[in-house]
Amino acid sequence: MLKLQVDETTLWNEKEERFIEIPKTTLQLEHSLVSLSKWESKWHKAFLQTQLTTEETLDYVKCMIMNNNVDPNVVYGLSDENILEIKDYISNPMTATWFTDNNKKESSEVVTSEIIYYWMISLQIPFECQKWHLNRLLTLIRVCNEKNAPKKNMSKREIAERNRILNEQRKARYKSRG
Repeated sequence: MLKLQVDETTLWNEKEERFIEIPKTTLQLEHSLVSLSKWESKWHKAFLQTQLTTEETLDYVKCMIMNNNVDPNVVYGLSDENILEIKDYISNPMTATWFTDNNKKESSEVVTSEIIYYWMISLQIPFECQKWHLNRLLTLIRVCNEKNAPKKNMSKREIAERNRILNEQRKARYKSRG
């Protein structure tokens, strides 16, 4: 969860031609599947495959707000520093797990919140994980998929390379020339 302090300010709303009072607020934000689902239900777009406009981005921040009784207009009072903190938080992997992307194929599937929920159900990931940071949840899904995948047979070239390395190690250990 990200906590941000939004300072008190007064802004002009050009559409309604009136001033908006933004009170000093501490926001609690969560980049999660729940937030993503709220945003997609409003915009009818796949969040992960969309280049967001400023309006869509601010609306996503509204969907991320976890504390109750917060005026949604508070997002218009976010400073440039607040926006950078939010971007850093969203891009943070939130895990120590990393992958080597050998022979990784890009999927053409459009990933929406419902697809992610399907993955959770099929992998028997508990629904409480929908509140995790989204990057952490996607990493867990990928780990589950890789651990459940059948072992890949090594090619003749990979076997030969492995055997060459093992032979070099044995020669060094036994001080032999082969």
